[in-house]
Amino acid sequence: MVFFGPCKRFAFAPLTVAGDHLMRSSVSSILLAATLAAGSAYAAPPAASGKAAAPAALGATTKDDLASGDAAKVRAALDDVRMGGTANASLAPVVADLLQRGLTAPITLAAIETLGDLESETASPVLATYAQHRNLKVRQAAIRALLKTRGPAATRALRRGLSDADPMIRGLSATGLGAQKAKDALPDLLLALDHRVNEATAAIGQLCGPAECDALTAKLGKLPLDVVTSGLDQAFFRADVGEESRLKVIAKLRELSTAEAGKYLRDVQRRATTATPRVKQAMEQALSAMPGGAQ
Repeated sequence: MVFFGPCKRFAFAPLTVAGDHLMRSSVSSILLAATLAAGSAYAAPPAASGKAAAPAALGATTKDDLASGDAAKVRAALDDVRMGGTANASLAPVVADLLQRGLTAPITLAAIETLGDLESETASPVLATYAQHRNLKVRQAAIRALLKTRGPAATRALRRGLSDADPMIRGLSATGLGAQKAKDALPDLLLALDHRVNEATAAIGQLCGPAECDALTAKLGKLPLDVVTSGLDQAFFRADVGEESRLKVIAKLRELSTAEAGKYLRDVQRRATTATPRVKQAMEQALSAMPGGAQ
């Protein structure tokens, strides 16, 4: 049996394992009394409201099962916790402790996925450790969970993930840093883009200040247009991006002077309904000079 613990990649360490729907009774009172005497209980079903019923609160039995060391009980308890989603976030430290102590491979993945569904930041430190695990599936699961748990530990792990050997992890890490507004990661994202982590462009566009936005604009003509514009689109329509940055994008697209660039700029023009007069004029002038741009 294989056990997983919070070890880093290629570091091996021995680790230990740590009803039915209630229905309204329509029978007579005599039958009901007899049924109750026989040990069966009935109650009225919840009134139909069009909304899914809230998950039942998990009690001490679930915690006991999680700590039991019995693989079947632990797995069933994890499933119960996960089904409740964020309503069971208070159990995140219990599940994180299981991971810290070590579990079998299948239960490790189940525990990581459960922590992701609980979306508790308290789980990020142990997930960050598993994001460096030697097993690829474990690393991928940990990164996906960190996208939901967030926090400083998650951000640090995602920054490391930009240089992972697996392209999926690199891409998820870049996407996560953008979603988590990790502006401190901009240098790492720009470096990742230089190493063809194309998902970094959208994150850069979400986060960039003037200098980083200009650096992204400078990639036009060096990287495929659709890769760069996935980030420029994010930046161009941000309210906090200045007019000068937008004008530089327009000028660079005009400099490219390709039909593809003209098509993209025409699309931007249609969507930029609140652009300043200078930006509108720059787009008109650029489009009139580009192949297929004028209409």
